[in-house]
Amino acid sequence: MDETMTKEAGKGNQRMGIAAAIAGWVVPGLGHLLLRRWSKAAVYFLCVGGLACAGLAMRGGVFGAGAEDLFDRLGFFADLGAGVFYFLAHQIQVAGPDVAHATGDYGTRLFAAAGMLNLLTVLEAYDIGRGGEAR
Repeated sequence: MDETMTKEAGKGNQRMGIAAAIAGWVVPGLGHLLLRRWSKAAVYFLCVGGLACAGLAMRGGVFGAGAEDLFDRLGFFADLGAGVFYFLAHQIQVAGPDVAHATGDYGTRLFAAAGMLNLLTVLEAYDIGRGGEAR
């Protein structure tokens, strides 16, 4: 009887981890907010959002889904990690990308860094949600 209770508790934690991870990917910091980690949620949202908006303000390029090159596909997955900022990128960056200049190239890298940072926060939210050690 104790084993079934332990398995059920583990499933509940697993579900919470998955829910926190999905929420954290869609909106950076939302997974931590669901887990009642208020300060981490705010810091992660501001950091990911700041990197993404800075990259778009520098007119960096955002990789699309129809990439033929392997590096473009990797860039797409890195950018997709930014969650809602990826989907709003074309509304935020009205002028379009300008990667012919150094600032546009740096902007592309900043946006990809925002996506990768958000993916790391998603992994942390999943770990905390499933009952991992909070640090």
